[in-house]
Amino acid sequence: MADQNPETLLEFPCDFPIKIMGARVDEFAQVVVDVVRRHAPEFDPATVQMRPSSKGNYISLTCTVRAESKAQLDALYRDLSGHPLVKVVL
Repeated sequence: MADQNPETLLEFPCDFPIKIMGARVDEFAQVVVDVVRRHAPEFDPATVQMRPSSKGNYISLTCTVRAESKAQLDALYRDLSGHPLVKVVL
């Protein structure tokens, strides 16, 4: 049964894409996957979509997680945003 939260237009559970941008360093993708899996243990790293910036200095990763609640998404956004390698989380 879907959980409709009055604070959000989302119905949980749902598949929710999160875009994470940061400096193009070797460990960036692994760091992001580790943070995402802390909040969504069933997340499959093979589904990550990667795109380098036009000049190649930055990389964006899109991770689609199975979100169970707004609290879960909020905690994930907080952890990603607080990481020093992460510049932007959308």
